[in-house]
Amino acid sequence: MWLGVDYYPEQWAPSMLEEDLDNIQELGCNAIRIAEFGWHIMEPAEGRFDFSFFDHVIRRAKARGLGIVMGTPTATIPAWLAKKHPDILSEFEDGTKRTFGGRHVYCFNSKEMYTYAGRIVRAMAEHYKDEPAIIAWQIDNELGHEDSDICYCAQCREAFRAYLREKFGGDIQALNDTYGTTFWSQSYNDFDEIPLPTRTITTHNPALRLDWERFRSESIVRFAAFQATLLKEIIPDAVVMHDFPGGGLGKHVDYSALSRHLDFAAYNNYPVWGGQREPLSPNEIAFGLDYIRGLKQQNFWITEAIMGAQGHDITGFSPRPNQAKMWAYQSMARGCTSIFFFRYRGATKGAEQFCYGVLDADNVKRRKFYEVQSFFREIKNYAHPLETPIRSQVAIVYDYDSLAAFRIQRQSVLLDCEGEMKKYHKVFYDRNVPVDIIPAESDLTGYKVLILPQMIVTKPEVQKKLAAFAQQGGTVVLTYRDFVKDCHNNLVLGKPLPVDFDSFAGVCVAETESLQEGQEFPLIGAGEWSGVQGRGGIFRDMLVAQGAEVLLRYGDQFYQEFAAVTRKQQSAGWVYYLGCGLEEPVLERLLEQIAAEQKIPMERSAPGVEVVYRGAGEDQICVVINHNSQETVYHGQTLAPFQCTVSPCQEKHIVE
Repeated sequence: MWLGVDYYPEQWAPSMLEEDLDNIQELGCNAIRIAEFGWHIMEPAEGRFDFSFFDHVIRRAKARGLGIVMGTPTATIPAWLAKKHPDILSEFEDGTKRTFGGRHVYCFNSKEMYTYAGRIVRAMAEHYKDEPAIIAWQIDNELGHEDSDICYCAQCREAFRAYLREKFGGDIQALNDTYGTTFWSQSYNDFDEIPLPTRTITTHNPALRLDWERFRSESIVRFAAFQATLLKEIIPDAVVMHDFPGGGLGKHVDYSALSRHLDFAAYNNYPVWGGQREPLSPNEIAFGLDYIRGLKQQNFWITEAIMGAQGHDITGFSPRPNQAKMWAYQSMARGCTSIFFFRYRGATKGAEQFCYGVLDADNVKRRKFYEVQSFFREIKNYAHPLETPIRSQVAIVYDYDSLAAFRIQRQSVLLDCEGEMKKYHKVFYDRNVPVDIIPAESDLTGYKVLILPQMIVTKPEVQKKLAAFAQQGGTVVLTYRDFVKDCHNNLVLGKPLPVDFDSFAGVCVAETESLQEGQEFPLIGAGEWSGVQGRGGIFRDMLVAQGAEVLLRYGDQFYQEFAAVTRKQQSAGWVYYLGCGLEEPVLERLLEQIAAEQKIPMERSAPGVEVVYRGAGEDQICVVINHNSQETVYHGQTLAPFQCTVSPCQEKHIVE
C-alpha cells in the first residue's frame, strides 16, 4: 500500500526540498508523485537532456525511504517545441489554433508530437531504468480531459481519411453504401472528399459521426499505447499506469480501451470542484470509483485525492473537517489500494493557485496536515483486506459506441445516459450492494445481474454472451433504446426491435416516443404486480409481449394495450425489459425483486451511511462511512459527522 502526496519540487526554491521531504515523511508517506509537468526542466532546449534536478529529488527522497511515481511530462509541451513546430498545436472546431500556455494543447495525430514525445520518454526511461525507487510510471496526465480529446486540424483530417481508407479497404463505394450517402446527395468519389464533422446546416451523417468518435478515441489510445510500449521496451518490468480524470463516460475516448495498455488504472478523485455549491452526492462519488475499478475489473490507485478547496478561476467548496478524510476512506473501501493527496503544498504561482493542498501557501501545518497524517496512520492497519479484490454480483454494462451514438443523436431532451446508469447504481448503493460498472467486452464470470442501460448499438458478440449468461442462471436487464441500431449507427431494415434480441426478450417494440417535462404517464401493474401503480417518463417503447410476462402496462388513454415492463424466463435465468424511464419507487421495487430472485443480500442503513465489507474469512472487515454533516447511528453505534469506522466483520445486517 503506497501512501503519498503529489509533489512539485520544481515550483519551489531548492532550499525548501529537505524540509518538504521531512514534512512528507512526518505525514506518514512512503511515496511521492513527481515530474508529470517537468518537460522543460528535463529538456530545456531541443535534444539537451538534463535530469540532474529530479536526480537530486529522487536521491533525497530515497534517503527517507520514499518510493517514486514518475510521470512522463507529455501533457505540457515546452514553449520551444510549440515555437519550432506550431502545427503540433491542436485546433478548435472553427479552425483556430489552441494557443500555447495551457495544457494538453498538442494534437494526438501530430507526427512531430510522436517524435518529440518519444525522445523525452525514451531519454527518461534510459536514464532511470535502473532506479529501484521508481515504483510506477504514469504516462501523460488526464488524457482526453478538458476537451483535449477533440481536434479539427489538417493533420486530424488527413488521419481520419486514412482511418476510413483502412476501414473500408480503400473502397469508397463500400463507405457510400454503409453510410447511405445517397441521402442529401452526399456520395463521395474519393476519400479526400470526406469532411470533418464540423458545424454545418442541420447535421452530418450519423454513421460518419460515429466513425469520427471512434477515430478520436483511437487517436488517444494509440498515443497512450505508444508511451506504454516504449517504457516496457526499455524497462521490461516497469509498472505503467495512467491517472484518469472524472467524467470518463462522456469523453471522446474509450478509457476501457486505453486501460488495456496499462498495468493498472489510477483516478483523480474530485468530489467537489470550483464553482460547485456543494460536493457530489455520496452515491455519485461511489459511481466514479466503481467505474474506474471496472475499467480493468481490478483494484486501482487514487493519484489525486483532495484535501482543500479546488478551482482554477473560481474557488470551490472547502471540505469540512474530516470530510476529505472520509472520501479517502470511501476510495479505499471501494477498491483503491494506494492513495496520493493533491497536493503537498498549494501553488503560489500559475493557474492552480486556488487548488489548495495539504499545506497552504503560508506553509503552516494546520488541520489538513494532521488529518492526512491520521488517515495514513489508520488506513495502513487494514492493508491486507483492502488489497483483496472486490467481488460484485451486479454489473452495469456500457458500450463506448452506444454512448457516442447518443452524443450524436440524443433522441430525448431528458435522456442523460450516464444519469440513467447512476439511477440503477443508486438503488444498489443505498442498499450497500457492490456494483461494477464495466465495458461490454468484459468477462461476465461471477456476476448474477447485468443491467444494460440504453445500449443502442447492436453487437452480435455481446448479445451472444448475454444469452449464454441468462441461460446459465443470470438475470439480464434490458432497457428502452437497447439494440436499435447496427454497428454503423444505422437503423436496420426488416428486423423488429430489439434487433436480433426480440425472441430472447420475448417482446417486440411496436412504437416509440420521447417525452419531456410534464408528460409523465401512469403505469399499472399486471399479473403478480397487480395493484402496483407508478409513473414513467423520459422515453418509452410500446411493447408487444411475445412470450414474456407483463409486469407493468401503460395506463394512459391510447396505449393501454402495450406493456411497459416485462420478464421472461431463460432456462435457469431471466431477462427483463424496461420499456420506459421508471420513477424511483417503482425502480426500487423492481431491482429489489431481481436481487431477491438471485439471492443477492441487501443491507439497509440510514441515509448517508455507507457500509462496505472487504476481505474474507477471519480477515474480513466492515467499513462504515457517515457521509452526513450530523451524527447518525449504525446498529447502535453513534457516528460523528463524516466519521469512518473499520472493525472486524462479525455479521452482515441483511434485508431479504
